[in-house]
Amino acid sequence: MTIMPFHLAIPVTDLVVSRAFYSELLGCAQGRASEHWIDWNFFGHQLVTHLVAEMPNQPAPNKVDDKAVPVPHFGVVLTMQDWHDLAARLQAANVSFVIEPYVRFKNEPGEQATLFLLDPCGNALEFKAFNDIGQLFAD
Repeated sequence: MTIMPFHLAIPVTDLVVSRAFYSELLGCAQGRASEHWIDWNFFGHQLVTHLVAEMPNQPAPNKVDDKAVPVPHFGVVLTMQDWHDLAARLQAANVSFVIEPYVRFKNEPGEQATLFLLDPCGNALEFKAFNDIGQLFAD
């Protein structure tokens, strides 16, 4: 099967702060836009930020590796070097993390570097990386 980019549309309450977050902080290229939405090249995938009057209520987090993982969340799997570069850029920008960068499942199947943060409107994002991408679906 050929893997194609995903498309995800998310709510935001402010396109100006969302533009700064996705373009300036994360480095995503902007695509088409209107006064109600913006298309983003989100690490090779199509993310659309749609303007809404208010954000939906968030469900309770889930416990993973003794951390409170926000639900729902989305993100991408990066190379380990790209993950380290992004984590360093976010830390240099004094980003407030939901879950600080760390290695989850250390010395177990599925070991991965991960970090969680919220965009300015409260959407939870996860960025992760594997030393062995073959462990992506490890059980």
